[in-house]
Amino acid sequence: MNENTRFGVYLPPFGPFGDPRVLVELAVRAEAAGWDGVFLWDHVVTDAMPIADPWTTLAAIAQATRRLVLGPTVTPPARRRPWVVARHASTVSRLSGGRLVVGTGTGVDESGDFSRFGEAPDLPTRSAMLTEGLGLMRAMWAGEAIRHHGPHYRVNLAATEPEPYRIPVWMASSTNSPRVIGRAAGCDGIFPNPVDHELTPEEVAGIRRELHRAGLPADRPFDIAVRGNTSPAWQEDKDVDLKGLAEAGMTWWLESLIHFDPLDLSMAVVDAGPPRAQLA
Repeated sequence: MNENTRFGVYLPPFGPFGDPRVLVELAVRAEAAGWDGVFLWDHVVTDAMPIADPWTTLAAIAQATRRLVLGPTVTPPARRRPWVVARHASTVSRLSGGRLVVGTGTGVDESGDFSRFGEAPDLPTRSAMLTEGLGLMRAMWAGEAIRHHGPHYRVNLAATEPEPYRIPVWMASSTNSPRVIGRAAGCDGIFPNPVDHELTPEEVAGIRRELHRAGLPADRPFDIAVRGNTSPAWQEDKDVDLKGLAEAGMTWWLESLIHFDPLDLSMAVVDAGPPRAQLA
C-alpha cells in the first residue's frame, strides 16, 4: 500500500460552485479540515450556470490557502492554447509557492466547449494538439528558446529564466490505449477518468502495469489519481475499496462533488475531512 496516499476534492466550477467566492471558501474549509488538494474542472459552456473560470479562481485559492495542492483537472491546451496555459500555470505556481499540478488532456465536447466556438471537435486533432502543445508548455517553463513550426502551432520565443518551481503534469485518460498510456508515462501522473464507472483496484493495478510497459521506471515518483465518492458525510452508503485502491497503486483519492448535489451537502463532505480511516 502507498502509505502516503493523499486526498483531494474534485469539482466543477459551475452551478452552485459557479460563484468563485464559494470556491475560495470551499478551499479554505478543505484546508482546515485536512484535505490535501482542491482540483477544478475546466469548461466554458454548461447548462448549469453560472460558470467560473478555473484559472482565475485557482489564483484566488492560491492566495487564500497555504498548504493545499491545487490545479485544473483537466485543462485542454487544444482549447486554451498551450502558451496561454503555460502563462496561467506559471502565474498560479508562483502565487502558490509551487503547489500547482496541471491536469491536462484532450478535452471533451459534450457541452459544446469546442464546437460552439468553431474549434476542432474531433478527437484525433485534439490529441495531436495536446502532444505538440505539451512540448511547448514544458519548453516555456524551462525558459528555453523556442523556434517551433509544427502542424498546429508556430512559436518564436527567446530564452528566459526558468520557472522557480517545477510544474508537475497529470495526464487525463478515458481509455487505456497504448497511445494514451505512453503519453501519460512521460508525465508526472495519470488521472484515469472513465465515463461510465468508477475504477476498481484491479483496473488501477492494470494501469500501473501498462505504464511500466510503456517505459515508466519503477523507481520514478508517479501519481495515480482516482475519483469517486466515499466520504461518510454522504447521505447514502458508498461501496468503495479505498484500501484496495491504495494497495493497487493509487496515490491520490479525489472526492467528487457534483453540481446537482445541494451545496450544503457538498460543504458537509468537505468539512468532514478526508476519509483516511478507510485506509487502515
